[in-house]
Amino acid sequence: MKIRVLVAVVALSLVTWVSVCAQTPTGGTGAQAITKVVGAIKSVQAGAVAVVPDSGGEVTATLGTSTKILRVPPGQKDLKNATVLEPQDLQPGDRVLVRGSASPDGHSVSALAVIVMKQADVSAKQQRERDDWQKRGVGGLVNAVDAANSAITISSSGFGGNRNIVIHTAKDTILRRYAPGSVKFDEAKRAPFDQIKVGDQLRARGSRSADGNELSAEEVVSGTFRNIAGTITAIDPGASTVTVRDAIAKNTVVVRVSSDAQMKKLPAEFAQRIAMRLKAGTAEAGNAAGASGFRPPGSGGPPGTWAQFPRGQGGLQGERGNGPPDFQRLLGRLPTSTLADLQKGDAVMIVSTVGEESGAVKAITVLAGVEPILTAAPSQSASMMLSPWTLNSSGAEGEAAAP
Repeated sequence: MKIRVLVAVVALSLVTWVSVCAQTPTGGTGAQAITKVVGAIKSVQAGAVAVVPDSGGEVTATLGTSTKILRVPPGQKDLKNATVLEPQDLQPGDRVLVRGSASPDGHSVSALAVIVMKQADVSAKQQRERDDWQKRGVGGLVNAVDAANSAITISSSGFGGNRNIVIHTAKDTILRRYAPGSVKFDEAKRAPFDQIKVGDQLRARGSRSADGNELSAEEVVSGTFRNIAGTITAIDPGASTVTVRDAIAKNTVVVRVSSDAQMKKLPAEFAQRIAMRLKAGTAEAGNAAGASGFRPPGSGGPPGTWAQFPRGQGGLQGERGNGPPDFQRLLGRLPTSTLADLQKGDAVMIVSTVGEESGAVKAITVLAGVEPILTAAPSQSASMMLSPWTLNSSGAEGEAAAP
């Protein structure tokens, strides 16, 4: 659930409830302040719920007979479609806005109103959006910005090589930008067109042209990131860091790998196949390599097809149902790895924040098992393969995790 959506609901809800909820005056002797708490329900008990706010410590909201509890569908900007709930309908994980009188210590609120977004509703909406980003999304590195025509050209990497895609924006296109130092897609904020720069990583979704070389964008998310490709020289599990000798910048960098980072490891045969395509250097050679077949261990399915990898027993073809599959979509299906799966001497490709004043770098994506890839292609070119899949929400899987 994006916080920006919930905040919009909160603001409109407060206006609505001013006229229907009893309030204690906020001024004068003995007055109680009206406060609001936005967060997720941690636990439910008779007559109260414990809420973990988006900021601050845990708050207990007491529910009285006059407390109004409304369920609002995710993404709604008003209460027109709200439905009334009972206290027993509240569950841990539900997103809530609690409005009421705060205790002097701020640890509890006597609730006048509770506006709820059910966890199941939020999850269903997120899944629909993930599917839409996967179906209609493109991503890559910005190599040109045409402010006069509100267009951006990106270089999108794939199995067959790179291709340029022109992203057209309009007045109603939603433009957002990754927060500095953040690894969370949810923290991307509205930003003007002029903040998009050459070298940025960008994702967009919208309507694509028949040849796939242009896209009329409904939403664009951009950010400035760092690509790292090299060998691990040290691992510190206690500090959740890896030290990498970066072959791109020709220096050593310490990378913090938090629980928000996406970590994957390529199967050896898959990495070899990608290396063959990179070494060939042409889309035609890449297509020929695809025709020769790739079958991961235990995948089943006939030689000569990529359909079984890595989606279990389900097929996964290219964007239009034939040809080699999309690199990002394949990686999105790989099992998640942990820091314990890495070893000193492993080759990795990492997308990270550009670093803070302290010089700290936080990983967004860590891809291991890439020795053949870095051997086959210059590190800068190989690392660009990660550019389409850095704009993910926290803890999510691959491209499907976009907002």
